[in-house]
Amino acid sequence: MIFQPVLSWSQRTSVVTQILIGLVLGAALALAWPEAALKVELLGTLFISALKAVAPILVFVLVIAAISNRSPGQTSHLRPILWLYAIGTLTAAIIGVMASMLFPTTLTLTDAATGMAAPGGITEVLMQVLKNAVDNPVSALMHANYVGILVWAIAIGIALRHGAETTRRAVADLSNGITLIIQGVIRLAPLGIFGLVASTVAATGVEALMGYVQLLLVLLGSMLVVALVVNPLIVWWKIRRNPYPLVLMCLRESGVTAFFTRSSAANIPVNMAIAKRLNLDENTYSVAIPLGATINMAGAAITISVLTLAAAHTLGIVVDISTAILLCVVAAVCACGASGVAGGSLLLIPLACSLFGISNDVAMQVVAIGFIIGVLQDSAETALNSSTDVIFTAAVCISKQEGKD
Repeated sequence: MIFQPVLSWSQRTSVVTQILIGLVLGAALALAWPEAALKVELLGTLFISALKAVAPILVFVLVIAAISNRSPGQTSHLRPILWLYAIGTLTAAIIGVMASMLFPTTLTLTDAATGMAAPGGITEVLMQVLKNAVDNPVSALMHANYVGILVWAIAIGIALRHGAETTRRAVADLSNGITLIIQGVIRLAPLGIFGLVASTVAATGVEALMGYVQLLLVLLGSMLVVALVVNPLIVWWKIRRNPYPLVLMCLRESGVTAFFTRSSAANIPVNMAIAKRLNLDENTYSVAIPLGATINMAGAAITISVLTLAAAHTLGIVVDISTAILLCVVAAVCACGASGVAGGSLLLIPLACSLFGISNDVAMQVVAIGFIIGVLQDSAETALNSSTDVIFTAAVCISKQEGKD
C-alpha cells in the first residue's frame, strides 16, 4: 500500500522537482555510504540505455510522420534554425578563444593518451559526415547515426506523401504510440539521475579535478557566458521580448537531464517533450531537434578552442589575431562534425592543435587531460549543446507564430 502515496505524489510533482530531489539524495548517499552508491549505478545505466534505445526509432518515426502528413502549404522553418545553430556555434568558439586569452592556462603534460585515433583534417571530418548520411538505414538505427537516420526518414516521408491516406494515418498513430513510450521513460528520470549522481560522486570524488581548477573555470565560465548571455541575446533578436523565461526553462528541463546523461542523443526525447508542451510546430521540431543534436555544438566548440589554446600557451606559442580567428572557424566546423567522431569533441583537439604546429603526441596528452576533467567538462558541454537545440527551435517557431519574422 506504500506505493499508492508515492505514485500519487509523483503524479502531482513535476519531473524537474523530482530530478533535483534525486540529485541531492544521490550526492548524499555517495558521501555517506560510497559502497552502496556504487551499487545503484545500475539505475543510471538502465535509464541512459532506455533513452538511447528509444531515441533513434523515435526520431526516425517522428520525422517520417511529420513529413508524410505535412500539408502542401505548410512550412518547416528549418533554414532560420540552421542559421541560429551556425551563429551560436561560431560565437561559442569566439567566446572560448577570448576567455583563453584573458585567462591563459598552463597544463602539466606527462602521460600521452594511447589507443585513440584522431582525424587528420577538416576534410576527414566532413567526409565522415557524408558517409554517415548514406549509411545503411538498419546500421544507422543500430548505431544511432542521426545523420543517416534523418536522411532516410526525410526520404521515406517524402515518398509516403504520395501513399494512401490510411498508410499516412498508420505512421501518425505509430508516432503517437512511441511518444507515449517516451513519456514513460522520462518519468523514470529521477531514479536514473539518482543512480548516476551517486555512482559518479562515489567513484571520482573531487580530488581528480583539483589539479585542473583553472582550466575547468575557463571552460565552464565560457559555457555559462554562452548559456546566460549569448543565447538570450540571440533569442531576444528573434522574439523581441524578454528571453530569459524561455532560456532558463530550457536549461532547467533540458540542461539538467543532459548534464547527467552526458549524451545529446539520449536527450532528444526530453527536448521533443519540451517542444510538444510549448506547442511548437511539429513539422519543425521533429527535424530540427535531432538535427541540432548532430550539428549544434556550442559546447564542443568551446572545448576545442580552450584546450587547444591551453596547449599553445603551455608550449610558449604566441597566438596572433589572424590565427585566433582561424581557430574560431576551425573549432566551429569541427564541432559540427564531433558527433560523427569516436570520442566526441576531445578527439578533434589534435586537428585544431595542428594549426600551431603542435605534434600529435603532445596534442593527445591534452586529450588525456580532457578525459580526466570530463566528469564536469563533458557534462556541461552536453547540457549547453542539448538545451540550445530546443532554445533556438522554440525561438524561431515563436517568432513565426507571432509574425516577428
